[in-house]
Amino acid sequence: MRFPVLALSAAALAAALTGCVVAPAAPVYSAPPGVAYVAPTYVSPGVGFVWAYHPRYGWGWHHPQYGWHRGWR
Repeated sequence: MRFPVLALSAAALAAALTGCVVAPAAPVYSAPPGVAYVAPTYVSPGVGFVWAYHPRYGWGWHHPQYGWHRGWR
């Protein structure tokens, strides 16, 4: 008699958690071969920005949709 209640509870819990999203691990900041790593001088400007290297301008915060933070000076 107790088994159907536990099975129903487990099924309800599984159905409730099917929409959960697991956040990805923080990106790994690595320099391309032959390039010195330069640490960020200020915090990330927002969600989705990653510290990345640009071959022409160097290191900066980049967002896949908004581009480079503060542009290039």
